Amino acid sequence: MTDERRNGDNVNDHQLSELAQQLRVDSVRAAAAAGSGHPTSSMSAAELAAVLFARHFRYDFARPEHPGNDRFVLSKGHASPLMYSVYKAVGAIDDEELLTFRKLGSRLEGHPTPRRLPWVETATGSLGQGLPVGVGIALAGKRLDRTGYRVWVLCGDSELAEGSVWEAAEQAGYENLDNLVAIVDVNRLGQRGETRHGHDLDAYARRFRAFGWHVVEVHDGHDVDAVDRAYAEALSTAGQPTVIVARTLKGKGVAATEDKEGLHGKPVKDADEAIEELGGIRDLRIEVHQPEDAPEPHRAAAGHLQLPRHEIGEEAATRDAFGEALAALGGARGDVVALDGEVGDSTRAEYFAKEHPERYFECYIAEQQLIADAVGLASRGWVPYASTFAAFLTRAHDFVRMAAISGSGLNVVGSHAGVAIGQDGPSQMGLEDLAMFRSVHGSTVLYPCDANQTAKLVATMADLDGIRYLRTSRGKDPVIYGPDEEFPVGGSKVLRSSDEDRITLVAAGVTVHQALAAADALEGQGIRARVIDLYSVKPVDRATLQEAAERTGCLVTVEDHHEEGGLGDAVLDAFTDGRPVPRLVRLAVRTMPGSATPEEQLHAAGIDAESIAAAARLLVEHAVAP
Repeated sequence: MTDERRNGDNVNDHQLSELAQQLRVDSVRAAAAAGSGHPTSSMSAAELAAVLFARHFRYDFARPEHPGNDRFVLSKGHASPLMYSVYKAVGAIDDEELLTFRKLGSRLEGHPTPRRLPWVETATGSLGQGLPVGVGIALAGKRLDRTGYRVWVLCGDSELAEGSVWEAAEQAGYENLDNLVAIVDVNRLGQRGETRHGHDLDAYARRFRAFGWHVVEVHDGHDVDAVDRAYAEALSTAGQPTVIVARTLKGKGVAATEDKEGLHGKPVKDADEAIEELGGIRDLRIEVHQPEDAPEPHRAAAGHLQLPRHEIGEEAATRDAFGEALAALGGARGDVVALDGEVGDSTRAEYFAKEHPERYFECYIAEQQLIADAVGLASRGWVPYASTFAAFLTRAHDFVRMAAISGSGLNVVGSHAGVAIGQDGPSQMGLEDLAMFRSVHGSTVLYPCDANQTAKLVATMADLDGIRYLRTSRGKDPVIYGPDEEFPVGGSKVLRSSDEDRITLVAAGVTVHQALAAADALEGQGIRARVIDLYSVKPVDRATLQEAAERTGCLVTVEDHHEEGGLGDAVLDAFTDGRPVPRLVRLAVRTMPGSATPEEQLHAAGIDAESIAAAARLLVEHAVAP
């Protein structure tokens, strides 16, 4: 058949089978044209995709922003040829573009991303992330948007070995997300051989049932009628999410590839022969069901922003200021949501929860799901603030990395950073977080030192792009800025300076207060020190640092963080334009901390006022030595 256009319910089973064959053929063709790709992983799910898009999916491809659109997530992102073949079948792309797959400048990347294609909800390819983000999208639909869309997630069986999948499964069951359908393509074969459970559908079914899902087993995932009935059952299920566990064959339809090991990630060897075996090239077209009319997604009423105000000299913790500012921002902006990893009483996210409970998401001790929920919510236009201890965000780094690939706008807040938390010991100390977030593409990294600075930066973050990270501290420190001070991203504050400065102390967060004390001590010894609060760790204030280097010639950086990748490296970045690098000493946490008071911890790490002053004196003495 050629040039046939059918609307879902008018497409008979034979035509669905033909559509599935077309998706297989086009997957083979796309991979052959690219010389790489995953056609066999695409071929196994052809009927699953054909029946979904021809009969059950509701979407306006001309209006991907339509509030009533269903949402589709290809969790097995390597099966992108299948997705792109669907786009051709619905008329979103043409055959010429299909064959640009994986080529320079093409929108059709090896793994789909929303930066290139408006119909892609989230970047996938790091397996085990599609379902978690799908849960976040479903949460937005059920609890916030209120427009009635459904979220469909196509998973591979290999990725179900990832723990993040089961974090997602548990949350979906707990939240009764009956607007979420997971489709598991159980094709038995992973990259290097058989998966852990092979074709044992019950092994997967038992696990999902344990998390409160309705399970539909399809013992022949290539039977379009069986697949159709499974989708209908999912649509009629209320009160719990549904998973369809379908037995399929990798490389289905071609004798040389069907259920064969060793072919993962490789184009079909003889593409022309395979296409002929699959019945040849087709040009079937389908009309996807249009979404129902839906109102614009619900948003809470907005008001006037009144950030908390603290008096200079007052003792306050930046984590407290974060909680207060976030609650105030929630009152001023109806698109702000907060998520926390069961430490809201410590991060102070609970302040938001008390004032805006309908926009607060408790993710429990599941940091991967915490970030995945935030990505899902952001994809629906919400402005998420996700918080937990800075140390625990290391668990979620891959989700942050993939969020950047998606172009997601996330605000991530890590509290209890550094050795300054004191007696809890090293397992609770975030000492890698600045490096982790500085390394993320397009990220912003902020580290305030007092309450008023924190409040202003919390509000500023809401309107930034990309991944935004704010580091907060546990202990109380003096407020040094007035409530009307401004803190532009990419800026810094020069807290002490004179024409007689012989050295510059560069600090952020808790070490700002130590640097100020060190400057006082140095002045008493006849050494004038410039002090810079480098609250914007990325982007860094190059101009101010370069001027300080020119005026003083010597810099000391001090940070409550490991020496790799943090404040010291950020300062060095200001001198990568070929100009001379100043004499520089970097003070950081170089030993493994134990349990001690905050003051003892800072001293043991060599980042307290006494240590800063000693390093500065030594650097100045060497600078003037003959």
